[in-house]
Amino acid sequence: MENIIKVMISILVIGFLGLVVRLYNEMVAKPAKLRAILKKQGINGPAPCLFLGNIKEIKSHFSLSKLHPTKQPLVLHNCSSYIFSCFQLWKNKYGPTYVFSLGNLQVLYVNQPEMVKEITKCTCLDFGKPTYQQKERGPLLGHGILTSNGNLWSHQRKILAPQLYMDKVKGMVKLIAESSMSLVDSWKSRIEKEGGISSDFKIDDGLRSFSGDVISRACFGSSYSKGEMIFLKLRSLQESMSNKSLSTGIPVLRHVPTKSNREIWALEKEIRHLILGVAKERREGSIYDDDLLQMVVEGAKNSSFSQEEMERFIVDNCKNIYLAGYETTAVSATWTLMLLAANQEWQARVRADVVEICGDRIPDYDMLRKMKQLNMVIQESLRLYPPVTVISREALNDMKLGNIKVPKGLNVWTLVLPLHTDPDIWGEDSYKFNPERFENGISRACKYPFMYMPFGVGPRICLGQNLAMVELKILIALILTNFSFSISPHYVHSPVLRLVIEPEHGLDLVINKL
Repeated sequence: MENIIKVMISILVIGFLGLVVRLYNEMVAKPAKLRAILKKQGINGPAPCLFLGNIKEIKSHFSLSKLHPTKQPLVLHNCSSYIFSCFQLWKNKYGPTYVFSLGNLQVLYVNQPEMVKEITKCTCLDFGKPTYQQKERGPLLGHGILTSNGNLWSHQRKILAPQLYMDKVKGMVKLIAESSMSLVDSWKSRIEKEGGISSDFKIDDGLRSFSGDVISRACFGSSYSKGEMIFLKLRSLQESMSNKSLSTGIPVLRHVPTKSNREIWALEKEIRHLILGVAKERREGSIYDDDLLQMVVEGAKNSSFSQEEMERFIVDNCKNIYLAGYETTAVSATWTLMLLAANQEWQARVRADVVEICGDRIPDYDMLRKMKQLNMVIQESLRLYPPVTVISREALNDMKLGNIKVPKGLNVWTLVLPLHTDPDIWGEDSYKFNPERFENGISRACKYPFMYMPFGVGPRICLGQNLAMVELKILIALILTNFSFSISPHYVHSPVLRLVIEPEHGLDLVINKL
């Protein structure tokens, strides 16, 4: 008995020492090695704290940004200066390329045009989706195709080819218009109940309901009710993940059964079960709908995927559709309406253009292509308040990026918002709402067109951008032809980062029925 106890104690001691060695290697040795490789190349950054890296410093700046709501006229839109103030301070101190830490996650920050161009155009399979996003398995800070390795990424581009996806989107125009009119009718009913002239209220919930309705019907067809449930749970998952997105580089915390982690694990399990349940019906042929999920399921079914790869492919793409088609559209519509409400001359200008093209008809796809004024406004809105905040990649093997040797395991980030509002790229009016900069297209809107990336850019551009743009155009066009609107005195302009940049206190508008 005594010998058994000694053996058990020895096993526990060895196990404990092994855990200590592993933690030391993951949290101290590997990060130090990566930073040393960069330091030899003249790349420095803020000194990291043990275990946390620079997380506390970043969080303190995020907290300060929430204390700076502005009641000034909505003329300048420089929310990057306080949302990402920490990164700007580091840039001023260490130069345009520096390294910082999120726990054991070492991140190379770049924003020089030549480096950004190389990042966005790189198709090398050694440079792909960050490992931490794969481990978290949910919609996180960052942007990219939500399949985790080069093989799956390559298959995805064939299965979800842009033209095939665009054909599906064209077939959804009627569906999107119906959902838009439901929102318009609900606003009319509210105005009538309050006297029939105007109403002052928050529009966020209505826009989310519209976007959720579209994406549930577009993705899940006759399984619409299950689609609604899945997207509500994905919204809950996103909110939970946004509270801990900076701590993804602390591996121990991912496995500690805290209350928030247990909630996340339960949501992920439930979402996966629901999606695969609907997908199974499609694979077995008991249900067939000509929708996005059917396209994903059939593509995966006809591929060489293993069962595990197939399931991950289906679940990840449903999450991608959610983030692009639901969350992105709702938030982008919010910011576009805010900008039109604050710029009445542009509101009138776009309304006149829409009326001239559509008359009293519901917009169809050909009409949307002719709405140049609306397209310019949406492009400018996506510049000032882009739905994607970070372009993130990871070196999956040792590689070179420009003249920098990037070691395996190093993450590379570029922040979209600072690029979208940099005066050196966009001119002296970079912080102002000026849709005319897009009059001749994106290629002539700024000094470096590849720096405009509201949905990502290059070979890994978000496939969901076409759906999001069609949703935005139809919704805004129908709102403009039914209402005029202005900024409510209750509105407090306080953009905040919650995976996407959104109004912290919602958007209050005074809406008048035309």
